[in-house]
Amino acid sequence: MTDIVGRFAPSPTGPLHMGSLLAALASFLSARSCGGRWLLRMDDLDQARVVPEADRLIRDTLLLFGLQWDGAVLYQSTRRAAYDCALTRLIAAHRVFACGCTRKEVQAGPEGLEGPIYPGTCRCGLPSGREARSWRLRVDSAQITVYDGVQHAYTQALATDVGDFVVRRADDVIAYQLATVVDDAHQGVTEVVRGADLLSSTPRQLLIAGFLDYPAVRYAHIPVIVDASGSKLGKSQGALALDHDAVVSQLWHCLMLLGQRPPEALRDGTRDSLLRWGVTHWDLARVPCVPSIGQPLYQRS
Repeated sequence: MTDIVGRFAPSPTGPLHMGSLLAALASFLSARSCGGRWLLRMDDLDQARVVPEADRLIRDTLLLFGLQWDGAVLYQSTRRAAYDCALTRLIAAHRVFACGCTRKEVQAGPEGLEGPIYPGTCRCGLPSGREARSWRLRVDSAQITVYDGVQHAYTQALATDVGDFVVRRADDVIAYQLATVVDDAHQGVTEVVRGADLLSSTPRQLLIAGFLDYPAVRYAHIPVIVDASGSKLGKSQGALALDHDAVVSQLWHCLMLLGQRPPEALRDGTRDSLLRWGVTHWDLARVPCVPSIGQPLYQRS
């Protein structure tokens, strides 16, 4: 077994769909093809969005599709002490600052990649009469380049593209960007294979990891599945549900979408034989270097 450690970290806000299966399969095959470990983590920090029993449904679905993880499932909701410790380190290093701005006030900033850029109101200290609502990480003018395994070089100027970003929200929930970096380091994750919709988050995560002196992680962002209008296939858009009676067919189509070209004969074979082929023949270089792809040909009967 090698030292490769991959992971799949869904949010338990509903059942897995075809898009999430694609990401899980790519991550699984990438780790297993090197004889590595594959971990499962539940991104359940935002308890207001968590759907009861969704974590169990996710686990059951992964097992049904033959995607067995290693070790115990890590729930981010149990990790608050670790996140607080990391935040304390960032505060001590003057990497973050308290922000008293409301959501409406933040909207006054210039437009960035993912919405308005924080205008810097509290960057040099809270204005008189203000109390801290959130904590933001201070970014500088440097550019950060991600050398991605699928999308190749991706460069972002954080100051003008994103701005000082939140690491602890106004509702006291630790933000995704900080939590995922802390947990990847805690679990010894060496590679992150996930959807291209998260590529723009990667420079922020690299910045945090560097500030905390965490080991480097390799990234590969696969295309996300989109509908006819170009919208990401997701729970909120009524994504194509998985058919638990057609496991092999859906796995075969996912392999095709990932550019792996499994033999046609395996389409009518067993789940395990198809997964064995996938592990043996996995080639990241074959994954399409595009941010999105159309819905798979598979449709529920």
